[in-house]
Amino acid sequence: MIIRILGEGQYEVSDAGVDRLNELDAVVQSAADADEDAAFAAAVADLVGAVRTLGTRLPADAIKPSDLVLPDEGTSLAQVRAMLTDEGLVPG
Repeated sequence: MIIRILGEGQYEVSDAGVDRLNELDAVVQSAADADEDAAFAAAVADLVGAVRTLGTRLPADAIKPSDLVLPDEGTSLAQVRAMLTDEGLVPG
């Protein structure tokens, strides 16, 4: 799966890594549903950090279509709400 972190670049994450991302995405979704800004910021930081840890960063000149786009850690809850679907940030 190719994941873009806004303002940073793209990472390729294996299918095994996507399971962990879905777990973290559920925490992001819960924090958003509860309207908990601090918990939301921490959950997004964990999710973005996991993409960096589990994924392989793609070179800047190797732009591929992204399967999903994640906000960076500085994105507000209101901004992310506009990006969320019923499946959260990570489909599946």
